[in-house]
Amino acid sequence: MKKTTLIAAVLFIALAGISFGTGNQDTGSKQAEVTRLRMATGGTTGTYYAFGSAVAQILSEKTGIAMPVQSTGASKANIELIDQGDVEIAIVQNDTMDYAWRGLETFNGTKYNTFNAMAAVYAEVCQIVASASSGIKNVADLRGKNVSVGDAGSGTEINARHILDAYGLTYNDIRVQNLGVGPSADALRDNKIDAFFFTSGAPAAGITDVANAKDVVLVEIDDAHAAQLKAKYPSYTQYAIPAATYKGMTTAVNTVAIKATFIVSSKLSENTVYTITKALFESKALIENAHVKGKELTLAYAVDGIPVPFHPGALKYFKEVGAIK
Repeated sequence: MKKTTLIAAVLFIALAGISFGTGNQDTGSKQAEVTRLRMATGGTTGTYYAFGSAVAQILSEKTGIAMPVQSTGASKANIELIDQGDVEIAIVQNDTMDYAWRGLETFNGTKYNTFNAMAAVYAEVCQIVASASSGIKNVADLRGKNVSVGDAGSGTEINARHILDAYGLTYNDIRVQNLGVGPSADALRDNKIDAFFFTSGAPAAGITDVANAKDVVLVEIDDAHAAQLKAKYPSYTQYAIPAATYKGMTTAVNTVAIKATFIVSSKLSENTVYTITKALFESKALIENAHVKGKELTLAYAVDGIPVPFHPGALKYFKEVGAIK
């Protein structure tokens, strides 16, 4: 073999190995063995990051696929990261992925169809935390207050606008701050804001931290306004945050929730997504031991209320186990 031919062959093999490691779909007769899937989650004090980190470690051990976890701005940012090819798997809100697919809300007419659903995993609770000294008892009391509505363009911000609208309020009626959960908790603790929104599994570490340091209240969304939200935005469900979820909570607090959902790049092969979906549900006991939200992981919950198409690999698994007929 000539030297130049040998070099070309080695270079081809090296480049092929790189593409296998990024999780892209193999276009040949055999599917490439994926060795690495990058996972986008959320802020380090939110449930996305903690739950995603636990799942990534367990799935990596079970499948042999490395899953490095990234802290991000959550739902909208995660969809954009998949679209840009920077990650292959992410956790997002089921309502936000619907808006992305159809180009609605903060996606401003731009449709993102480069991802597919894998599985809904747990309830994401719309939580409104207020300083006890602020006098805020219900959503209407937010009028005129300093309120953080989450990172700009995040799922939390979309939920905040919907909830405010249900009570006849807009951003013009409050003093808006766009802060993630960590900065929001710090600002509330330091009396720089009166309240903040955060959509996350409950309990959320950021809310737990501020509740342990300061007297806070969780603001209720009553049945009538919850019904308004559900009628206009079908992704919402009613949810009661149990008493004692956070320090100072003596009774349950009614609110609304959506679903935390794993999405994957549509470029991933059917075999890869089938493998990780199967591993996810076969590892329920391990995930439940690693994070409290693992208790909510069920096949019925995973496939209900998902507004975008499932990846063929996930669909294959759900049909195999009878979750989808």
